[in-house]
Amino acid sequence: MPSDSKFLLSSQPRARWMRLDTAQLLKRFFFCERSLLLSEAAWIPAIAPLTIKIELAKFIWQNAETANALRDRVFELRFPSRILAEEGADHTLIELFAEAKNSPSVPAFLLSIGRVLLPALRDAYREYLERSDTIADGPTHRFLSQALRDKNDQIKAFEEWIESALPQNDESSQGALAWTKAVSDQLAHIGGVGVAPASASTLNKLPGSKTYSIPDRPARDARFWPCRFYWPDIVDSAYPYGEGMQLQLRSAISHLNEVWAIEAGGIMLSAFAGVLPWEWIRNAARWTYDESRHCCMGYERLMAWGLHPSEIPLGSYIYDSASGEDPIYRLGMLYFFETKNIRHKLARTKLFHEYGDLMSEHDMDFDWADESMHAGFGKRWLKELLVARGEDPAAYERIREHCGTLIRENISTATTQEITDIKRLATSLLAKAAAS
Repeated sequence: MPSDSKFLLSSQPRARWMRLDTAQLLKRFFFCERSLLLSEAAWIPAIAPLTIKIELAKFIWQNAETANALRDRVFELRFPSRILAEEGADHTLIELFAEAKNSPSVPAFLLSIGRVLLPALRDAYREYLERSDTIADGPTHRFLSQALRDKNDQIKAFEEWIESALPQNDESSQGALAWTKAVSDQLAHIGGVGVAPASASTLNKLPGSKTYSIPDRPARDARFWPCRFYWPDIVDSAYPYGEGMQLQLRSAISHLNEVWAIEAGGIMLSAFAGVLPWEWIRNAARWTYDESRHCCMGYERLMAWGLHPSEIPLGSYIYDSASGEDPIYRLGMLYFFETKNIRHKLARTKLFHEYGDLMSEHDMDFDWADESMHAGFGKRWLKELLVARGEDPAAYERIREHCGTLIRENISTATTQEITDIKRLATSLLAKAAAS
């Protein structure tokens, strides 16, 4: 304590940032997380490996939960203000994070996220936790410590994906590396994420940037049997859904083929983020993650039964049915199938219990709970999206009905060869299952 002071003074590093300084940094992190998850969601349909689609959906949900905690904490620190719409001095930084959506290729997307943007956020969180006050800002430390662990896990996963997606000495690889260097250079130019005051720099146009568009066809994992229609009953109403072993197989393959729902979730999340409120993004991220868990359920059951991916059909007809349509029909498709199939879930859960198939029973039981929630999501957000467009919210049922029409029209295009092939595959799978 200085001898000439009339007050009790001491040097305390934990008093580095006041309440509003802290809120400003956390707001920066919120917008970075938001932009990051929107870019990740948009790219799900373009990525082929099933494991990446499934894990990326989980990361999107994790990022949404972190962003939500950041958002709530900013409101606490800024009380009574509930305004968070402005990016302010961090606009250029957030714009760069959003630019990942315009990556020129899948390798470029994976590289720029995994080796530039995710590490930048991880380092910023680590620095924040090291320099902020664990007493006054204890609530932030709790959720940001979890976010730091999530980022480390995400970076590790991205590194594995990059290794498999980046062929050596390939022209596309060179383009991806050039794109990533441009993103990295631009991030350094504007001062990174960090905890320092924001730079006033403007974002330079990134060479190689390719304006994002929703893929007409989804990328599919080459390990699986490629098709549009993944079971005979889809294209032949006389073919039974089945009971016993046939029901077990049909349900697992149906779960696996909810890959389309992961893709639809990513598209709709990204497409309507600028129209609907934050709660939409959080709900849609959870919805997308839930669909990825259902897909994983089916995959794990099929693998446990000794089947090989090359024997298992992975279709695209539901995704294809909404291609070229307003993205509202991606949301409509999810709502259509959630409300169409939910009535069967409990009955099938009971049947699996009678078969002694505890895993199918378990998965269907949890699926029912998820879909009950999703049906509410679909109705609510279709109505709110219509209101945001100046349309009658009661028209949400017409969207659902039109989705049914799109599905029927797409099924009507099934060729004789497609029908023959999927029936032959189903017969082979059932015979193999019966012989095991």
